[in-house]
Amino acid sequence: MLMVGLPPGDANKDTLLADISERNLGGVLMFAYNIDSPGQIAELTTELQEFAPLNNLFLATDQEGGIVARLDEQNGYERTYSAEKLGEDFNSEDSTRAMASQMASWLSEAGFNVNFAPVVDVKVARFGPAIAQLDRSFNANEEVVYQHASWFADEMHKENISTALKHFPGHGSAMDDSHHGFTDISDTWREKELVPFQQFIDDGYSDMIMTGHLFKDDWDDTYPASISHATITEKLRNEMGFQGVVVSDELFMRAIQDNFGFDEAVILAVNAGTDILLFSTNKYNDMSLVRYLVDLISRKVEDGTIATSVIDAAYNRILKLKKERIPTSTEDLLAEHSHQQPGKIQIKNYPNPFNPATTLEIQLAETQHLSVEIFNMMGQKIQTLADNSFSAGVQTFHFDGSKLASGIYLVRVTGEQTQQLHKMTLVK
Repeated sequence: MLMVGLPPGDANKDTLLADISERNLGGVLMFAYNIDSPGQIAELTTELQEFAPLNNLFLATDQEGGIVARLDEQNGYERTYSAEKLGEDFNSEDSTRAMASQMASWLSEAGFNVNFAPVVDVKVARFGPAIAQLDRSFNANEEVVYQHASWFADEMHKENISTALKHFPGHGSAMDDSHHGFTDISDTWREKELVPFQQFIDDGYSDMIMTGHLFKDDWDDTYPASISHATITEKLRNEMGFQGVVVSDELFMRAIQDNFGFDEAVILAVNAGTDILLFSTNKYNDMSLVRYLVDLISRKVEDGTIATSVIDAAYNRILKLKKERIPTSTEDLLAEHSHQQPGKIQIKNYPNPFNPATTLEIQLAETQHLSVEIFNMMGQKIQTLADNSFSAGVQTFHFDGSKLASGIYLVRVTGEQTQQLHKMTLVK
């Protein structure tokens, strides 16, 4: 239920690795300052994933396009179009799909499996500081917003990237920015801001919806949406029918921190029906934030402040999404990819474990076309070693893992009538 960020540099990395391996941290959020190059971020995400007991961390970033794009021309990628450019200037399915497809490919290759996008906020306030002024809304028309957001999400799903619609119940009418303080949308919010969310839900959408730190007094006269039971459980779940994962907006934003105690906000968020609590860092009062939160929430379950059923429901929703989007073990990958016909192809590598290189030996019973591919434990392809015809007999291939992190890698060999996987271990 916890997703935390890694501050710039490596000062907090050891704490993060302990949080992942020993405290079963569920996810890590990356910002632009964590990303130096495509190779560096792929190595980092692989390392983090390998520390997870089931290799099923949510690894997330914000890749909306435009000004909110953590992968950009500053760290080895390219400049991307904003939602406004795609939804207003181009207003083309082909353009939106092409841009989203490109970004989804980058995310997948970098090891990310969650994109906190698309923004489905409708541009109600033409000069709203958090949305309109940053070109983050596809359009002022709610139907156009839904169309482009659905194309965007579809392209992400093709790469097995989970998405998060944001910011419920709609940030597009706000005249304040919740990063900087209390944000009241009671007088500016319009009913049409719910339309994209509802249409996604009606379509069966079950990834994530991110709640905003947005105060709407006719729904809850005390708490903003992100920590409001009336908004999350009563409105979003019970009335609108959302069955997926609810993730909070970042809980160190001033809209929360300036108006509520830290422990208070955490407890309210959990009891409101939030599944994932999002934080920009992994330290709190010079200790592990994850450790602090696990201890806090555990105590509140024990004393009855938080019902066990609330934790169980969040866990089940999170695990369901992880199983849909992330291979959780070697066995899952084998089940997904392997359709073995014993005797047709035999695979071994030596040495195994290896450092940094190994020789693959593949024995074929007959001449056939063969592809030999290497995957990491997230199911992402690392390299294609071969894709052509080979004669019957033993074929050998060299694999160099010098640029990869330690861990388990899978060799997938696909013949004309069979497909098999072989596990090998890189230990540095």
